[in-house]
Amino acid sequence: MKTLLEAIRPTTFVESEKLKTFTNLDITIAAETFQHTGSFKFRAAYNLALNVKNPHIITASSGNFGQALAYACRLTGKRCTVVMPETSAQVKIEAVKNYGATVELVDTKKIARAERVAQLMREFPEAYQASAYDDLFVIDGNSTIGDEIAEKSFDVVISPVGGGGLIAGISKGLCRNGHQAELIGAEPLLANDAARSLRAGKIVANEYEPQTIADGARTLSLGTHNWAIIEKGVAEIVEVPDEKIMDAVRLLFNLANLKCEPTGALTLGAVLEKPARFSGRKVCLVVSGGNVDAEVYRRILAA
Repeated sequence: MKTLLEAIRPTTFVESEKLKTFTNLDITIAAETFQHTGSFKFRAAYNLALNVKNPHIITASSGNFGQALAYACRLTGKRCTVVMPETSAQVKIEAVKNYGATVELVDTKKIARAERVAQLMREFPEAYQASAYDDLFVIDGNSTIGDEIAEKSFDVVISPVGGGGLIAGISKGLCRNGHQAELIGAEPLLANDAARSLRAGKIVANEYEPQTIADGARTLSLGTHNWAIIEKGVAEIVEVPDEKIMDAVRLLFNLANLKCEPTGALTLGAVLEKPARFSGRKVCLVVSGGNVDAEVYRRILAA
């Protein structure tokens, strides 16, 4: 069985002269769109599946972690069940099934994903309950992105923020390599619990699942494992309106020839929201994945 570093694909660093000219900034994209299952989540999922002893892993996911865990479980010979909202992108639902996992679709207005996971855990007590972000195996898997970024010279690294597993992992990877880049989060304005938490100095939760276009960031709150890292290692979290997220998706397509899901475009959205914040600095934009529903993508590009 392959180790984590043997199993993952290295992130793809992309420099677009068109994007640099448009933004008037020194931007490099760290793209995880070519990672197994189309997003950074495979790093976390494979590390978790490789290290837990349980034969069955159950999780809740809007799609990317579900796909990654399903594939990781297939590679490691484990059973996988993924609880997903009915509103998840159809392409993500089908991908999870195609990787061999059992999909449980729930109406989040009637039952929370966490509640359904709890029911399944009582039904399958031998299973491991995996969080898509609040798990040490997840953070450690994601830290490999920080390791790769640390091999290059950047003044600022911008990461998408949903539950916090990615940015916490990047922070851990940068720190252990002694990289001094300022780490900044990019979060949907409609799902700004992380930004509010950073300002308050404690975890602040959303009252309900936010319906931002960035479906990978529709989380209620940061995880406790992640928060312990984020509050120390993250300088700021930029709140990005959905309009700027969609602008960023279009720009990545038109100027960098990169298909990107809205959550992955958050980092460019943060640059569009606060361009002066990054002027004169060498910036790394982490684009976390490219798994976007075809119809959603068509509407964004056509707008």
